[in-house]
Parts: sequence; C-alpha cells; structure tokens
Amino acid sequence: MNIEDLAGNFQIIGSNQDAEENNYKGTLSLSLDINKRIIAKWLINNSQLQTGTGFFRDNILVINFNYEGEDFNIYKGVAVYRCLSKDLLDGFWSEKHGNPLYLGKERCFRINEITN
Repeated sequence: MNIEDLAGNFQIIGSNQDAEENNYKGTLSLSLDINKRIIAKWLINNSQLQTGTGFFRDNILVINFNYEGEDFNIYKGVAVYRCLSKDLLDGFWSEKHGNPLYLGKERCFRINEITN
C-alpha cells in the first residue's frame, strides 16, 4: 500500500479518551498536499471540525491534529492508525490534556463514491 491509496473519505466510529469510553460517529477526509503529506479533516457528530497533518510509513498513518473546543481553547493531539487495507483503518489517539490513563479509539471505513 502507498500513501496515494489512502486519499478519500471514511465513516468513523470511535470512543473518547475517558473511563466511560463515550462513543461518537463522524467522517474523516484524507488528501495529500504537494509534498505528499497527509491532510486530514474530521467532522465529529456533525458538529466538531478537527484538522491535522501527518505522514505514512509501513502501513502506519500518524496524524497530529487540533480543534477548537466549546470553551474556545485549542486542543491538540495525535492519532495513529494501522492501515489494515486502503478501505479500513484501525487506530487510537490521545490529546495533550486528555486523561493519560486512557486512549481514544477509532475505526475508519472507506465511503465508496458512486459515479455516473
């Protein structure tokens, strides 16, 4: 698998970095910049936009992300995905100020675009 195989849109299901493992759903869009670095955009629960940049090697995708919280503070973290195939990513993530006892979890399933 190469980095170009990852570009596209994914449905995601995940759980937060806490003891309750609060679940969420959303989408993840992956594209490449001119230097073939990953550009990521998440939309969580149809309301929270997160963005990030990352890199890919040996079927591992690493993305540094950030977003603005409801309190208007900027939160940062890192997401790591094992690319099981170009259509299925299995990952975990952690925020800088999240609970260090837990990791968030996320699974991404490619959305197949229908063309006419």
